[in-house]
Amino acid sequence: KDVTGGGTVFLVEDEDPVRLFGARALRSKGYKVIEARNGEAALELMDSEKFDILITDMVMPKVGGAEVIREARRTHGNIPVICISGYTEESILREVEAIENVTFLPKPFSLQQLAGKVKDAMDSRQN
Repeated sequence: KDVTGGGTVFLVEDEDPVRLFGARALRSKGYKVIEARNGEAALELMDSEKFDILITDMVMPKVGGAEVIREARRTHGNIPVICISGYTEESILREVEAIENVTFLPKPFSLQQLAGKVKDAMDSRQN
């Protein structure tokens, strides 16, 4: 499956290796990537940046993924969101399911899985 694409991805992840891996993977597939190293940084960047899709970790100190998603939807409309999490706790899953137009991507994930989810989400946005 061809997982190359275009557009801007806003990637929020407080684990540096995961964020760097994700950003590099997506850039290699043709996306522009804006990185935020935690929820607070994401909220600060949100208003000034234009992006087509949000990828956020759900569990982060201080500002969690749900808050980041709410803010993204407020500033950018009903953009697609991919939630990444190493925790598959029911509370997290319920939180994710309560938000529309969200895809869940459990950690650890491969470059192909990440790029595939982003491509699917971007394609669904255009139709």
